Amino acid sequence: MNANGAGEASRQESLESRLHRLEAIEAIKQLKARYLSACDRKQVDVIRDCFADGPVTIDYGPIGRFEHRDGLIDAFERLGNHDFIVDMHHGQNPQIEILSPDSARGSWQLYFHQINKRENQVTQLGGFYEDGYVRIDGRWSIGSTVFTVSSSCTVLLSEGKPLQVITT
Repeated sequence: MNANGAGEASRQESLESRLHRLEAIEAIKQLKARYLSACDRKQVDVIRDCFADGPVTIDYGPIGRFEHRDGLIDAFERLGNHDFIVDMHHGQNPQIEILSPDSARGSWQLYFHQINKRENQVTQLGGFYEDGYVRIDGRWSIGSTVFTVSSSCTVLLSEGKPLQVITT
């Protein structure tokens, strides 16, 4: 094969490699969007399905640390899966790095807003996710996630008006 043929094959491989990387990044973005949306919609089975089955690392600080996705599901059932809780998770500014065909890592910012109608409080929270992703049988899942809070503000309401503001 001449130099032009070898160069063309190399360029084609590069295009294929770049396409696979972009497809993986998009699949991971869709995975995180599905997870955040499922939290808001209280779709427990969808939340569970976003994580790898088996050993995982989930560190959500004060909410808990879990070594299996079912630990997170138990915490979600206790803390957030109630009709009087309205959650809004907004993941943004994804920075995703494909490490191999079956592993990746990503960093996300989160803007979280919660209305708790039973406790008459509104919480706004900001923070960062550091995630590890694994591809198993061609499907991306969250294999590890650590969430760090960067800001928090809770407003306690009395008759719909602020009674007390708590910030961190």
